[in-house]
Amino acid sequence: SKARQFSFELEAKSVITRPAGGQKMPGGAGTYEITGLAWSGRGKIQRVEISIDDGKTWKDAELQQSGFTKAFTRFRMPWTWEGGAASLQSRATDDTGYLQPTADEMLAARGRNYSYHNNQIKVWYVRADGSVSHVAQGA
Repeated sequence: SKARQFSFELEAKSVITRPAGGQKMPGGAGTYEITGLAWSGRGKIQRVEISIDDGKTWKDAELQQSGFTKAFTRFRMPWTWEGGAASLQSRATDDTGYLQPTADEMLAARGRNYSYHNNQIKVWYVRADGSVSHVAQGA
């Protein structure tokens, strides 16, 4: 028998690809570019916001639209790194108004065992030595 196909739509998702886990910030404090990819199975990416302070404040990233629906959208934003620990995250909104959820929101909506379609916000932690990981400093 044929494997059952999943038919659910993929919701808006974004991920920062630079700086990201396993990478190291080149040199010390200075201005860098945060870059990443966003996509949505429901339509076009309307907006990507980036937070450098653990989600307290968000700034709009510049989108490089492909012009196609359900296609990857690149985003970028200049970032002045002070040389200390930082947490970087991005969130996408698509043209249906859907906003990418945080891990806590995802857990509340779907429960702990829901892992096969995970579009929650991904956080990268930059350490003072410039190394980047998905694990917080003291964790």
